[in-house]
Amino acid sequence: MTRHARFPDLDGASVFVTGGGSGIGAAFTDGLMAQGAKVAFVQRSDGTAFCDAMERAHGTRPLFLPCDITDTPALQAAIAQAAAQHGDIDVLVNNAANDKRHSTMEVDEAFWDWSQAINLKSYFFAAQSVLPGMRKAGRGSIVNLSSISYMMGNAGYPAYTTANGGITALTRSLAREFGPDGIRVNALAPGWVFTEKQIALWATEEGVAAHLARQCLPRMLKPDEMVEPLLFLASEASRAMTGQAMAVDGGVVVSG
Repeated sequence: MTRHARFPDLDGASVFVTGGGSGIGAAFTDGLMAQGAKVAFVQRSDGTAFCDAMERAHGTRPLFLPCDITDTPALQAAIAQAAAQHGDIDVLVNNAANDKRHSTMEVDEAFWDWSQAINLKSYFFAAQSVLPGMRKAGRGSIVNLSSISYMMGNAGYPAYTTANGGITALTRSLAREFGPDGIRVNALAPGWVFTEKQIALWATEEGVAAHLARQCLPRMLKPDEMVEPLLFLASEASRAMTGQAMAVDGGVVVSG
């Protein structure tokens, strides 16, 4: 467990994280629990061992709800169950994604629909599910995980980058629609973060060297380095910030 800056308003907050038991999502769950948040998360794979580790680290256990996020009714039911146990969701972290590599010419309709269902559709319906509770409370924070891959114009996964661009557009539209209700919606766009999956599947020596050469900070980014940006966006520390896409990538893309 890494020590992070404290965000007192997250203590006791009801937080829902998609894909919260592995990769960057696991770092998010750990970091949020260290703040005292009540965390529920969904994923397809068994999260029991991870929950055991979190209980040893924090003295409390996250609520793990097995769920395929492409099954919208199941996702909605999981959010309802989390709200029933922890209270209406204060913070939604739309994190789950799949960046399986593919070329344009090999994509068929089934793959396209599968990719959008994971990487974009689930974000919309998770947000739709938490918004009534946030409106009732007059506050709330939704953080949508995007990626700098679409900002860079990367080839190699066009369905995924299309969804990333859609996440930014969705973020802006929801921020505009629900700002009057006190609800903030922002996107967090990591660079290449070297999770176990990334290292195992795609981190070739040549590819890593080429990417690090693009970064102002020429080192491999770790999942834990995404936690404090997430905590900032989730908390009242960013209370005047909404509709934004914040890149945390070691200095590859720039805005402004």
